[in-house]
Amino acid sequence: MKRFAILCAGSVVAGIPAAAHAGEIFSGLYVHDVKLPTDKSGLEDGMDVQLGYRGGRIGQTPLQPYVFGALNTAGETSYAALGVAAKFGRKVYVRPGIGLAIHNGSAADYYRRDKIAFGSRILFEPELAVGAQVNSRLSLEASWIHMSHATLFSPENPGIDNLGVRLNLAL
Repeated sequence: MKRFAILCAGSVVAGIPAAAHAGEIFSGLYVHDVKLPTDKSGLEDGMDVQLGYRGGRIGQTPLQPYVFGALNTAGETSYAALGVAAKFGRKVYVRPGIGLAIHNGSAADYYRRDKIAFGSRILFEPELAVGAQVNSRLSLEASWIHMSHATLFSPENPGIDNLGVRLNLAL
């Protein structure tokens, strides 16, 4: 399992050519473990403080590599993610993304009442943001981040959803 995760992360990084231009740093604040139809959890509390970097576009594609960390203020599950996102639009835009995340929560594959039992230490991390360009260097996004293993590693897959806002600063 651990080798598989390292191989996947290494493949993503190795497949990303150097960006033609500088990227951006971003920071956000998220409500942790929001109960939505896409998950079965709603057990954990607190806010997530996020800090990350998004590289420039990969060649002529709209794809941008990203990496970020999210620290939970209540001592619940914190995580780090690595993936690719694409930005569609200019003044107002949509930014879907997909990545892999590693977390410090429970990797157990059975139900717990006190903490989410994710079933795996490594999770898929799809996300979706809707944003607006404030000026040439600054943009603001409303963002949804989901993490789960899609029932690949255990029959139970509670998942987690985080909703928040982030500020992006182009370098």
